[in-house]
Amino acid sequence: MSHLSTLQSSTDLLSTSTIIALTIFFSLLCACIVVGHLLEESRWANESITALLLGLGAGAVVLFLSKGNSSSILVFSENLFFLYLLPPIIFNAGFQVKKKQFFKNFTIILMFGIFGTVISFCLISFDRYLVLKLQWLTFAANTAGAFLLFKRIGVTSLNTQDYLAVGAILSATDTVCTLQVLNQDDTPFLYSVIFGEGVVNDATSIVLFNAVQSIDMDNINALISLKLLGTFLYLFFSSTFLGIAAGLLSAFIIKTLYFGRHSTDREVALMMIMAYLSYMLAELLNLSGILTVFFCGIVMSHYTWHNVTESSRTTTKHAFATMSFIAETFIFLYVGMDALDIDKWKASSASAGTFVAVSTTLFALVLVGRAAFVYPLANFNTCIRKRGSSNIEFRQQFIMWWAGLMRGAVTIALSYNQFSNSENNNTKDSALMITSTMIVVLFSTVVFGSITKPLIEAVLLRHTKPNVSDATDIPSLEELRIMFIENGEANDTGENQPAAAARRRSGLRLLLTHPTWTVHHLWRKFDDRFMRPVFGGRGFVQFVPGSPTGAADETSGT
Repeated sequence: MSHLSTLQSSTDLLSTSTIIALTIFFSLLCACIVVGHLLEESRWANESITALLLGLGAGAVVLFLSKGNSSSILVFSENLFFLYLLPPIIFNAGFQVKKKQFFKNFTIILMFGIFGTVISFCLISFDRYLVLKLQWLTFAANTAGAFLLFKRIGVTSLNTQDYLAVGAILSATDTVCTLQVLNQDDTPFLYSVIFGEGVVNDATSIVLFNAVQSIDMDNINALISLKLLGTFLYLFFSSTFLGIAAGLLSAFIIKTLYFGRHSTDREVALMMIMAYLSYMLAELLNLSGILTVFFCGIVMSHYTWHNVTESSRTTTKHAFATMSFIAETFIFLYVGMDALDIDKWKASSASAGTFVAVSTTLFALVLVGRAAFVYPLANFNTCIRKRGSSNIEFRQQFIMWWAGLMRGAVTIALSYNQFSNSENNNTKDSALMITSTMIVVLFSTVVFGSITKPLIEAVLLRHTKPNVSDATDIPSLEELRIMFIENGEANDTGENQPAAAARRRSGLRLLLTHPTWTVHHLWRKFDDRFMRPVFGGRGFVQFVPGSPTGAADETSGT
């Protein structure tokens, strides 16, 4: 009897609905892994679409069993998404990224990820009301943005902040489907740019969204754009600095104390906890957690990872990748089940025609906003590259445009944040915006995602040429080193003033002609001389018997 009462009390501590929800989700996760493995060679399906469709199917079953009533299992929680699911995905992206390829194309990644997102944000959210408020922009008074189009459809209760938020919400891309098709070895340039842009784009969209929330829209004046820019730059650089600082701190602690001599578990636990702590600190300080944890991952992979034992390296590499994979699959399941939350659809009280009109408008703005910066920025990049270098072909520009058309969980989470439980907006219009955003996400992921693989094979892989990469027109590090030496780098002592001036001019000429690789060469010198002796890294870790440091890694390149 006592055992029975104990079992009853433990069951009371755990909500039955919570147990049911977790059981369903873990069962679906297992199903996604198995089905995804079976469909790995399929041209029309991938793990993202599989998880989304399984989520929709499970949501339909739950809705049927509950006789059309809403269930807590189906409700999307933005706290769950931002605090638990997103951090491991972004951290692993930074931890596993091929740093040399990423930073080699860093300029175009920033162009697409920051300037492109800002252009898309402006085109999507730009409304006539704001333009008329800013007298210095009256030439654009007839701009057809979200404001003008929604007014014609009948969505009239949204305010200026809502329209700006819509621009930030729809600017957040989801490049997972495209990255699952592209291969880092076959198309290194495209993979690097699309991957890098996806991470920077999500961070930029969230930073823009937070910047919009922090501005008083009741007192709009001509300085509003400068305030937005200032807020954005502050959030961007502060978040990046925090991530780098957290990564360096973890490297210094592990290198100094050398946890591996006592416990491999401690150093692995410290890496995981400090990575998550960086994200939470960023959120606590109202910064961008995505940028912080991403750069924390890059710094940890460059310094901290080389300071731990060989067994810890293997453990962390696979543990971070596994956590990211599970979280990513869970998100698509979550989105699919949330799409059938019947309360949102009832609250909107909209007709099928209204749903189609609003969703089509949103998706059209996505198409136009994406095209408005991909092709101009790609051609601008071609113009500023030196003559004779490899250019970004039109088919590659098309793949870049296509990769950014799909929307995912970040879009849904921001939509909930803006329109859920809003006191200033009409409840029907808020629910309509959430459900219409959901339609855009489902349509873009399922329809566009399913034809991504055959499209890329038809457009890109069947016309394979030597990889488009700036490596073809930029000298190697050894060549740059020789060029520096020939221009007087070795004569640091005893050189006269004209010789020093000539060396500075030569260094400036190298920086202008080969900026990316020149900066990389200078960074490697600074890193080897100042950073690695303090924070560790490949070749700078003391050898302790019983705690192998990986001699093979010391002789390999970065």
